[in-house]
Amino acid sequence: MSSAKKFSPAPLPSPRRPRPGLRSRLGAVLLGAAGLAGCSGAAGPSDTSTGSADVLAGTFQVSLVAPDSSLGSAGYTSVVGKVADGPMPAQLQWTTSASAGGCVLKKPRVPFCDTPCTGGAVCIEDNKCQSYPSSKSVGTVRATGLKTASGATEFSMDPVAGSYQASGTLPYPAFAEGAAIQLVAAGGVYSAFTLKTSGIAPLVLLTDPIPVASNQAVKLAWTPPGQAGLSTIHVKLDISHHGGTKGMIECDVPDSGSLEIPAALVTELLALGTAGFPTIVVTRSATPGSAVIAPGRVDLNVSSAVERAVQVPGVVSCNDSSQCAAGQSCQADLTCK
Repeated sequence: MSSAKKFSPAPLPSPRRPRPGLRSRLGAVLLGAAGLAGCSGAAGPSDTSTGSADVLAGTFQVSLVAPDSSLGSAGYTSVVGKVADGPMPAQLQWTTSASAGGCVLKKPRVPFCDTPCTGGAVCIEDNKCQSYPSSKSVGTVRATGLKTASGATEFSMDPVAGSYQASGTLPYPAFAEGAAIQLVAAGGVYSAFTLKTSGIAPLVLLTDPIPVASNQAVKLAWTPPGQAGLSTIHVKLDISHHGGTKGMIECDVPDSGSLEIPAALVTELLALGTAGFPTIVVTRSATPGSAVIAPGRVDLNVSSAVERAVQVPGVVSCNDSSQCAAGQSCQADLTCK
């Protein structure tokens, strides 16, 4: 796996600088965000009981991975999925500190358990442990509405080590905006189900550079979709990830082509602290298709994400001290001081 500088909820310093839109990690990140992990489970009799729609037990993710001229790589469409027997435990909890303009400022909280969790379980709330789920087979999954390299618009996926993945490389994009996309699971450990959603236009972020400064709104612009009402925009701004995440701003707004993250939220986020290689991720997503099976809800997500570095006054990022000015050294949070 290449650069670990893609931000995630946990502070994981890395010796290499992140590259926005790095495709080798995109599928793993999206599945991780969907809350799926664990060992594969053998197929057994189908369970036809119905679980809770509030519990996310599975995700199939269709991701547009844009061409990268700096890497000399062509774009492609990734299709990955996994269904588990329960939700993924979250070791880091987030509380909302402030909100405005469709955006919220969140601060992290690490739960504490007086008695350490055992047997592979983790502490998810104060004095509450939860085990990691195991992935399960839902039989052959038939995909329609996604174009293959040969021009076919249907293909099948069977689970390998508990995960589903389209074989070969799918074109960029593998669907038209507004096109019907459907996944039909034949059923395995759990009953059969169908997921439906629509194709979206690739996201083109127009703002560059992106300054993040106190008392200033962060202004973003992107190419609007060709068809209104098909998609929404999610924004995630984390400027302290590599020093131990101190907070983040998340926005969920209409796909109108522009957004201003309020200055008050930006100022409060900066006051929490910064670290090297701060970034922002802007994601266009279709309305998810969902089905409910015994362990919970399974979603079908179609998305196009762009990650870009942001400019924070006073923050000089580094991988090593050779990148710092005379008399400074590269710190553990990947800044020159």
